[in-house]
Amino acid sequence: MEFQLLGPFQARHGGRRIPLAGRRQERCLLAILLLNADHVVTTERLIDLLWDGVAPATARGTVHTYIGRLRAALKPHGVIVETRHDGYSVDSGSHEIDAHTFLSLVRRAAATGDPGERVRLYDEGLALWRGPLLADVAGEVLRDRLGGHLVEQRLSALERRAEAQLTMGLHDRVLADLTPLADEHPRRERLVAARMTALHRGGRQADALDLYRRTRRALVEELGIEPGVELQTLHDRILRGDPRLDRPPAPVYAVRVGEEWLPWAVGGHPALEFCNTYAGWAWTGPGLPGSEWLARYATLAVWAGHQDLVPEPVVVSLLRQARERPREAEEVLAAAREFRADLYACLTNADDARAFTAVAGVAQQAAGMSAFTRGPDGLGRWRLSPAAGLRVPLWAAATSAAELLADPRRFTVTACPSEHCGWLFLDASGRRRWCSLATCGGACGPG
Repeated sequence: MEFQLLGPFQARHGGRRIPLAGRRQERCLLAILLLNADHVVTTERLIDLLWDGVAPATARGTVHTYIGRLRAALKPHGVIVETRHDGYSVDSGSHEIDAHTFLSLVRRAAATGDPGERVRLYDEGLALWRGPLLADVAGEVLRDRLGGHLVEQRLSALERRAEAQLTMGLHDRVLADLTPLADEHPRRERLVAARMTALHRGGRQADALDLYRRTRRALVEELGIEPGVELQTLHDRILRGDPRLDRPPAPVYAVRVGEEWLPWAVGGHPALEFCNTYAGWAWTGPGLPGSEWLARYATLAVWAGHQDLVPEPVVVSLLRQARERPREAEEVLAAAREFRADLYACLTNADDARAFTAVAGVAQQAAGMSAFTRGPDGLGRWRLSPAAGLRVPLWAAATSAAELLADPRRFTVTACPSEHCGWLFLDASGRRRWCSLATCGGACGPG
């Protein structure tokens, strides 16, 4: 089942809403157990929360009655409410609880180093909020007692997402996301700093300075404190017109395509450029960590279009499908990374039969979904059917890889020896040693 707690309480099974418990207090009890899924909530704790410390003498019996009704309503859907010691617990099992999903996405976002992936994860998590926590079953006091940490995590996620967006140059999105929250949380300095930076980058320096003045006044009048050092420093930088505030630096040796950063093309063939979406000696053995360019499915789809492996209208369709089916998109991205590793092994070691077999298997799948068509230039080419769905970029890369593996040029493939790189490139002369001068962002040059 799916339980939605981040807004009005709802329970769904197979996409259909399931009515559970007519009494508001009964639904609230279930929500408390779900928020604490896989942990015991004592009867005393339930009574304290449900009656806010002013419980009637019959409270324990009432809780027992509520539990019996909930068990009867939930059992057909595979949800078990267990009695443990002097309390109750719900086993989350395979059920989805949006509050838990939100916290998981927030943790994953905080752990990733890629700003685009961080924004995607925060977007997915924040989209789960449909209103105040348990909007229809809990009052403000109970809501704060039950989910104060969730509200704090939501605000923190909004701030961190804004900071990641700013590193990507998306100040317009920051303003659109944060402006509605400005009046609700005037004393959250991290949120204010992100909004001030976005206003400055949008050419609205006066508005940014005015926001600082209003924030400072609120802090002084309500809390008796001055803004923190970071906010004061940002204010001073805007006053000075610090040019470093205007726009974040682009990643080194990258090209911007739509909303995605892609590495420079240095390989000389799409199959090699696919391998070059990763850099670092993790390709060939232990050593320094690598640089992952394919941090999300959207980058994979845009990369395929940039390499002319997938028509632009299909790329647009893929991006839409990925938003609608994020789990499937993640699975395809994982498969693409696995294929990339096999292809790299195959191209750098012609005797690696296992890698060749793995690459051939994916290429054969792609062939089964391809048609040979005539392009606008009069030349024939293989094109994947849109019916391939989200696997189109992976199979397009596999088709390109098969073409290279059937070409004698595959024996001229060379790997950059820099410990920061490992990128592949064609070297027909057999004389080049480096992929090019520092294009991978590390010390590729002989110096």
